[in-house]
Amino acid sequence: MEFTRGARQGRWVAAKLLARQAIDFEGQLIVVSGFLEKHGYRHALVGALALAAYGLPRTTLDLDIAVEATAQDSVVAFLEVLGYETIHRSEGYSNHLHADRDRGRVDLIYLDVATAEALFSAARPFPGPDGRPILVPKPEHLAAMKVVAMKNDPGRTFQDLADVRFLLGLPGIDRDEIRGYFEKHGLENRFLELERTL
Repeated sequence: MEFTRGARQGRWVAAKLLARQAIDFEGQLIVVSGFLEKHGYRHALVGALALAAYGLPRTTLDLDIAVEATAQDSVVAFLEVLGYETIHRSEGYSNHLHADRDRGRVDLIYLDVATAEALFSAARPFPGPDGRPILVPKPEHLAAMKVVAMKNDPGRTFQDLADVRFLLGLPGIDRDEIRGYFEKHGLENRFLELERTL
């Protein structure tokens, strides 16, 4: 699936990216989001597809969703019934891979009460599959997730910094808020590197 800049005007575009990868992100988003909605779990699209919602489409092999931590047992069981193998599970994350390439991989991030309240209260609805709205975190919160990812896995730094650089260029972005996330995780030098490229 690919968002274009037109997504901000209400268009959801299933595009060449899907054709190349043969992964049905639209279908999987409908299934997983539908389950979470049915059971009253707040959730939001994150990762590469969330960046695409703001105008940065790029190749991805997984569907990333942030959800309230209380959903973990239910959603993991649901995905396993659908045939997904749980390849990793911890308090904060779980990763699920399907043998059918069309279904690809689903990665879930579980949010504690305070984080969930902050993220979902500031998230923005974007038009999703079939015109159904899907929440996407505000750009500053997407940047915060990228900072945590870099801290936990330095091998991701190059791509994640490129993503944050894009987010810093969006109109109305709060650069001080993003700087604060870098400082909180001891990565302030990385932020200064980014600032010099803007």
